[in-house]
Amino acid sequence: MKSFRLYAWSVLAFHLAVILWGAYVRASGSGAGCGEHWPLCNGQFVPRAQLSATIIEFSHRVTSAMALLSVLALAIWAFRAFPWGSPVRRGALLALASMLIECAIGAALVVLRLVGSNESFSRGLWLAAHLINTLFLLAALSLTAWEATRVAVLTDGARRALASPVSTGIFVAGFLAAGILGTFAALGDTLAGWTSLTASLHSDFSPFSNIFVRLRILHPIVAGALGISLLAFALKVIPFSGTNAAARRLGWIIALLVLCQFSLGVADILLRTPIWLQLLHLLGADLLWIACVLLAYELRLWVLGRDTERNGDLHLRAEPQLAPDLQLTPDVFGPFAHSRKAPVLGLSRADHVSVDPTAVVANDNT
Repeated sequence: MKSFRLYAWSVLAFHLAVILWGAYVRASGSGAGCGEHWPLCNGQFVPRAQLSATIIEFSHRVTSAMALLSVLALAIWAFRAFPWGSPVRRGALLALASMLIECAIGAALVVLRLVGSNESFSRGLWLAAHLINTLFLLAALSLTAWEATRVAVLTDGARRALASPVSTGIFVAGFLAAGILGTFAALGDTLAGWTSLTASLHSDFSPFSNIFVRLRILHPIVAGALGISLLAFALKVIPFSGTNAAARRLGWIIALLVLCQFSLGVADILLRTPIWLQLLHLLGADLLWIACVLLAYELRLWVLGRDTERNGDLHLRAEPQLAPDLQLTPDVFGPFAHSRKAPVLGLSRADHVSVDPTAVVANDNT
């Protein structure tokens, strides 16, 4: 399965490039380069016009079509190479569904004329939906590649100590809020432009400014709060003894990306949002999102044994990660058979545990 893993990570990298090119289409005002036609460009399959806006928009459509085909191939390959119920299959299928939605939103933006210099609030809402779907697309692609690659996971105790569903939901909501406000800020920069920092601040608080210009000041506030929270959480993960090496590495990556994003955000303001810096800031945000998704996934996993990699599939050995004073015998589970919670394994009354000479299986129905 080495070839599948390489292809899955390559698809993710290609989608990052397509996303950045799509942002350039918006920042350069080239979204209307093909008129109202979709999927044709100015009514032609291959446009003959030499206008830069047309070339930029058409090339984005070509790369988007290639991205769709790459995800379709990924899903077909996943279903052929991995067994029924494999997380790789589920991830590839979710990625394909997100990609189809992505194409539909992109087509709607063109057909509804929500491109170019359009200043309507509905354009912002559609772009927000575009962003949310893009983040879920990246999450699905990342988890597909990660699940086909990963070797080790956390114990249940480490999962519960560091990542609860509530905290995960808060981080996701915060990331979506920061991303949507970032989309509004980028759109405001495109529509209003920058002359100076003083004039920009005046426009942010002027009642006569476009709604997206007035909203852009919220992005650094929300993103700053999210960044501080992520940095604190990453610094908590790194030294935690219950985490595995992959989770600790992801913690370091998140910490470094947060610091980079702070620096890029400040530079973006001081340099009056040049397009190249906007794209670099967006790339950092996407990489930070991917790292957070993978870390959350690692912290949510629970297995009793160590994982080993065999042809891309994960198998459980009969070596559960128990406390040093416990042995893998039926007597170990006896005292906890009818209790509400097992202090080491984290089992509840609704859990069913079976011990086998060759494997340990836990079916969590809670």
